[in-house]
Amino acid sequence: MTDKASPDEGNNVPLTDSSLVVDISDALSEKDKVKFTVHTRTTMKNFQKSEFLVVRQHEEFIWLHDRYEEDPKYAGYIIPPPPPRPNFDASREKLQRLGEGEGTMTKEEFTKMKQELEAEYLATFKKTVAMHEVFLTRLASHSIFREDPHLHVFLEYDQDLCARPKGKLQQLGGLIKSVGSTTDQYYLNATVRDVNDFFEQQMNSLTEYHGQLKEATTRTDKMTEKHKELADSFIKISGSLLQLANSDNGHLDKFLSKVSDTFEKARKIESRVASDQDLKLADTLRYYMRDSQAARALLVRRLKCLANYENANRALEKARHKNKDIHAAEAVQSAACEQFDAISTQAKEELLDFKTRRLHAFRKSLIELAELEIKHARTQQDLLKKSLQSLKELL
Repeated sequence: MTDKASPDEGNNVPLTDSSLVVDISDALSEKDKVKFTVHTRTTMKNFQKSEFLVVRQHEEFIWLHDRYEEDPKYAGYIIPPPPPRPNFDASREKLQRLGEGEGTMTKEEFTKMKQELEAEYLATFKKTVAMHEVFLTRLASHSIFREDPHLHVFLEYDQDLCARPKGKLQQLGGLIKSVGSTTDQYYLNATVRDVNDFFEQQMNSLTEYHGQLKEATTRTDKMTEKHKELADSFIKISGSLLQLANSDNGHLDKFLSKVSDTFEKARKIESRVASDQDLKLADTLRYYMRDSQAARALLVRRLKCLANYENANRALEKARHKNKDIHAAEAVQSAACEQFDAISTQAKEELLDFKTRRLHAFRKSLIELAELEIKHARTQQDLLKKSLQSLKELL
């Protein structure tokens, strides 16, 4: 998903720094929510203790993200994307369908299918925990974000933060906010001319990059799902062959049992292939799809500052023309200029850091995925060689 940056990258603290270390030490899944136990160790003076544990729900993570997003002093920074809402509906639905179809399959098939779905549920749960932990780690490892009092309250205050699950009206509000952000981007791009080629190029490339990541994520999910379907089909083939072996008292029983065992071993390999592709490729694509959206949001905030600066310039010209309220207009124009210059300087540093960070993350994930793919391919090759040799000996 993401890695802590090296010491010279942007506003990230050195890797060896242990003044604020945050992790999720435990998590409990209930019917409609997940409770995360957030563990913090710190030597920073503005915390009351050096170590503490608090229990947080997903809505409280969103509350924390919104506090950063709404604070104008962070306008020049890429605010880490909030973790996605825990969603185990797909796994639960598959388990329910499996239970309903228990009578149509053998006991061995049912047991193996159930184990596969339980493993899938566990993997989804672990990913959910990891995504929430990455969000906190990004904040804690950032030299500016780590000082925010809202983060300290989130990590230290052991009571509910009153961040309630969103109702339908609030969810609709969130959708409108998202659409509004996209509309802002199109409107500002159409009405504000950015004289800085660097930021104009960044907006165009990030927009295209986000779209490419979105498509790549969808295709990777489809590929991973096909590997899972292949593993499931091996269960049915293996079970059917085992049934035939048990009903055959002749010379084919050992042969069929061996073939059944081969498909079972192939099923385990195929499941690992799907799991590794999901973890190393799909998750990385999905995370940086959301992170690139956060980078685009930074550029939109900068364009808003540019629009305010241009409006202040026009207001100053108008005041001078009328020879009225010139000092007030100059003060507004000066403040808008300072704000725009500050956000531009910080935004450039953040965007360069984002490029370095994502290149490092993709390089790491793709190398690890390639190594695992080679390992699984060799395992499959060895399995087929040994199985063919064993089958020849039985003939």
